[in-house]
Amino acid sequence: MIKTLVVATGNPGKLEEMKAYLSELDVELQLKPDEIEVEETGETFIENACLKASEVAKATGQWAIADDSGLTVDALNGAPGVYSARYGTSDRDRIERVLRELGNSSNRKAAFVCAMAIARPDGEIAIQLEGVCPGEILESPKGDGGFGYDPIFYVPAEQKTFAEMSPEQKHLVSHRGQAFKVLLPQLQNLL
Repeated sequence: MIKTLVVATGNPGKLEEMKAYLSELDVELQLKPDEIEVEETGETFIENACLKASEVAKATGQWAIADDSGLTVDALNGAPGVYSARYGTSDRDRIERVLRELGNSSNRKAAFVCAMAIARPDGEIAIQLEGVCPGEILESPKGDGGFGYDPIFYVPAEQKTFAEMSPEQKHLVSHRGQAFKVLLPQLQNLL
């Protein structure tokens, strides 16, 4: 019986976001202890999510949940990928680098990917999955909401960038939203 899930992050914002997605479940979420550091050495989002969940579960002796996410751009062979957060020193830097590397490419297809993993207290992975939000990269930023690559990530189905969406709308259509849609029934089975 899972009563507590340790979230493999030191980011209180990510903890609150996960609490919102899992609000209908009877499970308490808590941040991982600061002294537990997990190096993200995986080559894919799912490898990193599994690594973080497993290491935090073993270190705490409790069930753990982790995610890893980022932007993949077709014309850049999947970059920035697992290096999305390290693709520059600031959001503006990262956006400028993607736009510069894409140049005048007519292929603007991209996707945000969110991998999630839940590990048992012994570190064994109980659930792993990915949520994907397909979109395209604009030639210049639009909108002033969100963070990261949101101003250049356009979702054709919504006719908006992530940065133009309300938090509620982004919550529903984003890669993280898609991942949680798949995760919720699987997690309910574990509970």
